[in-house]
Amino acid sequence: MQGAAVSVTDLACRRGDRVLFRGLSLRLKPGEALQVTGSNGIGKSSLLRILAGLAPAYAGSVEIAGAVSLLDERPALDPVLPLGRALGFWQRIDGAADNELARLGLAGLLDVPVRYLSTGQRKRAALARLLGQKARVWLLDEPLNGLDGHAAALAETLAAGHCAAGGIALIASHQAFALPGMRALALADYAA
Repeated sequence: MQGAAVSVTDLACRRGDRVLFRGLSLRLKPGEALQVTGSNGIGKSSLLRILAGLAPAYAGSVEIAGAVSLLDERPALDPVLPLGRALGFWQRIDGAADNELARLGLAGLLDVPVRYLSTGQRKRAALARLLGQKARVWLLDEPLNGLDGHAAALAETLAAGHCAAGGIALIASHQAFALPGMRALALADYAA
């Protein structure tokens, strides 16, 4: 994962007639993590969507080296399919194995349709998909929402391992996220 890098220069985000933030610049290199904090509606999720290439920037530039994976409230799993088949679809695309399913507490749920999974189970399934993508840059939007204490600690451990292997983690969250050496960025400092 040595080629991972994120470079944001003078970024601004506009939603409708409202500019949410402007003048945001940051740099992340292999092994680094950054937590973006701020109140609801300030633009944390919008920032991650811009970085993922899913939304346009109002101004500024974004350069990312390495594959990007976004984990947000939409797990991109077909709600009608049993979890095993829903994950299998992505495993065929990503070329990944399901070796993390037991660790994530999902091995016994593979025959359950995704729509019947709890919020925490769906979040853990999204983590399984994130791991399978083998992306260098992780964009995590409220990654601990819906997780119990054990699953939250596991998510933090997975992020720490990702960074230790040279990956980058950019985390937008209201909740404290335990990750050694992680920097913080208060999005309110860039509010328009």
